[in-house]
Amino acid sequence: MDFSWDDLRLFLDVARLGGLSAATATTGLSAATLGRRITALERQLGEPLFHRSQTGYQLTPAGEDLLARAEDVEAAMLSLRRWKEGALGERVVRLSAGSWTSAFVASHIGTIWTVEDRFGLELVTANQKVDIGRRHADLGIRNQRPTEQWLAGRLIGRVAYAIYSGVNLINGIKAGYFVGVAGEGGQTHSARWMQARHGDRIAVSGHDAMSVRELVANGAGLSVFPCFVGDSDPRLVRVATPIKELETDQWLVSHHEERHDPSVRAVGERITALMQRHGALFRGEVPRG
Repeated sequence: MDFSWDDLRLFLDVARLGGLSAATATTGLSAATLGRRITALERQLGEPLFHRSQTGYQLTPAGEDLLARAEDVEAAMLSLRRWKEGALGERVVRLSAGSWTSAFVASHIGTIWTVEDRFGLELVTANQKVDIGRRHADLGIRNQRPTEQWLAGRLIGRVAYAIYSGVNLINGIKAGYFVGVAGEGGQTHSARWMQARHGDRIAVSGHDAMSVRELVANGAGLSVFPCFVGDSDPRLVRVATPIKELETDQWLVSHHEERHDPSVRAVGERITALMQRHGALFRGEVPRG
């Protein structure tokens, strides 16, 4: 019995997303077309793959068996595609993260990528969530568990936040003023927390994370930073215990189809090891020496 990879790929989308309607977004096909293709695949196999209901599509035992085998085929097809791309040009793994996390990864690049790797690495720095489902990135470091059914997530740590000042108690710091975050950077949960609680004392603002750190380090005022940032900078001093309500999870997110790719898997494993090795720093448990 010959199987079409295109049909198996459609089956995978419907199985993972739990129905035809959701799979239209990932396949680009109408629900009616998807339904016909799935029915044709069931006829080819001679047994139903789904229990159909108003709440969605549930896999039958035969569907579960096919899912496991189709995922093996998917992994092989991805490997073949990457092998072909490697013959024509380097595979580039795109990792999305916020400004601070991207900077942390960059400072440990030797543990994430070396010249011996047969792939390149691109850091996609963004304060807003990058769409991994549409392949705008291969991996993402996020502060929430992924809710999209076509994404896989792994909890890799916790991140604590605290208020910091510069070492020298001068200027805005001495007066008790804060340094705010404006523009796109002001949409992060820590920036919104600071605006809500200390907005009346924000005298100076910056549009990006790095400029805010420089402002605080040079006396413009206090501000909120992740502990792995503030505790690693000798120019900054933590002035209070970590803010419990700002503590977040740290998730490594990937697409179901891409997570088996050798290059993506390698970067993911190295990112996980890096974050877990520095877990105490991220949790705010490393005192300044």
